[in-house]
Amino acid sequence: MVKLDDKVETKIDEAIKEIFSADKPWVTIVWDDPVNLMTYVTYVLMELFGYTKEKAHELMMKVHTEGKAVVSTGSREEMEHDVARLHEYGLWATLQRGDQAL
Repeated sequence: MVKLDDKVETKIDEAIKEIFSADKPWVTIVWDDPVNLMTYVTYVLMELFGYTKEKAHELMMKVHTEGKAVVSTGSREEMEHDVARLHEYGLWATLQRGDQAL
């Protein structure tokens, strides 16, 4: 195993802490796809996130017209859970750090 310089090791540690920092929000992004109907996407957003029909429709239209939309924000673990739930419903979704989103 190679021994790293203390400065390099410190920078690596800082980078890892920044990536996994709980104080930086993560986001769940739903992506446009050629499969799901707009009404179905609206339904899923209402069902999973408790959005009103109007808010879910607004987010669905953003997905449809812009190709993607942020549908939830929170910790990395929460967003991983949201992405998994969206996948269960057949939607294309990913997560990323909020400061890198869209």
